[in-house]
Amino acid sequence: MKPSQLFRVMFVLIASVIAGAAAAQSVDRQFQTWLTNDLWPEAQRRGISPATFKAAFAGVTPNLKLPDLILPGESKPRGSAQHQAEFRAPAAYFQHIGGVVSGGRARAGRLDGVLGAIERRYGVSRGILLAIWGRESGFGSARIPYDAFEVLGTKAFLATRKEMFRQEVLAALEMVEKRGVGPRAMRSSWAGAMGQPQFMPTSYLKYAVDGDGDGRADIWNSEADTLASIANYLVQHGWVKGRDWGFEVTVPDSVSCALEGPDRGRRIADWQALGIRRIGGKAFPAHELRGEGFLMMPAGRYGPAFIVTPNFYRLKDYNESDLYALFVGHAGDRIMYGNAEFAGAWQRVSGFDRADVAALQRGLERLGHDVGGADGLAGFKTRRSIGAWQEKNGGRATCFPEIDTMNNLR
Repeated sequence: MKPSQLFRVMFVLIASVIAGAAAAQSVDRQFQTWLTNDLWPEAQRRGISPATFKAAFAGVTPNLKLPDLILPGESKPRGSAQHQAEFRAPAAYFQHIGGVVSGGRARAGRLDGVLGAIERRYGVSRGILLAIWGRESGFGSARIPYDAFEVLGTKAFLATRKEMFRQEVLAALEMVEKRGVGPRAMRSSWAGAMGQPQFMPTSYLKYAVDGDGDGRADIWNSEADTLASIANYLVQHGWVKGRDWGFEVTVPDSVSCALEGPDRGRRIADWQALGIRRIGGKAFPAHELRGEGFLMMPAGRYGPAFIVTPNFYRLKDYNESDLYALFVGHAGDRIMYGNAEFAGAWQRVSGFDRADVAALQRGLERLGHDVGGADGLAGFKTRRSIGAWQEKNGGRATCFPEIDTMNNLR
């Protein structure tokens, strides 16, 4: 490179850095004005003191590296969190389940007394509690790198969902004012989820409890508080004491996979009468036969099948994902009972991306199917719509995206 060319490159880089710094300073000035003129008056109306507000935002500036921000003067978000283009088959979600299982088993004995007390109080099994704890924060070992007020303040000011994060940052201020939580102790994820159970501030105020008897709900440092808070969250969302989360089953070809979904429940005894059986020749527990169950086939005919109970959907209240709830339920069983991996095989389904799945969903919508939105994710509404379309057109219902189905529905 010639000296003149090198100089031009260096000049452009330096100019870019200077421009970026100036833009950041401008955003920071606007942020400080917003704190003073917009957020503070509402915080004051909610009983937040000047001392708390000042302490919470001391030294806080907007973090412009966070995803889903719309900077002043721009119309589109930067760094969207939904960046993945590849469609991932469900099997990929369970690649690291072994670490949660082994970590849960290692802690089950040491925390036997704590877990027993929580089980008696809330009616949620220790396996479920340990699995959620392990999944959310690696049993407290995961690095939680952000200052919560930096994240929540930035997002309340600049995010695509400003109003949601406004309520969260106000809840965080209430945690400091009324719960005595130190603002700098409030470490969070990039999305504002805090502590070992990864609660948003509004969830902390509703569900965090004192599990170790010291008068505080410390979800950052106390294992007992973390586990009790997870249990309280599930119970407050309707966890049914005495019921399991679900059972892996075999589904004969005579039972359509399009019967899947939380709105198509029937007694487990009725599913059994259709020919559905627990894997390994096990019987359904007698008390479960009288209860409502739901067919759940996250990979359609290309993976394991399950009859799940209403408690499965309480796990989805914790994280709105079929695979998350299945991960927690299965890991919890393996922690408690030493169960093996899934009996059904996850078959490989690949060769397309989320845009392909979204195109398939739009094709189904044009035909009148409710797929739950063309988001490129194969939820239960999409899966059963695929199955219904396949059956109507004389094919074998697989209830999962495939290349041939996609080509026919584009």
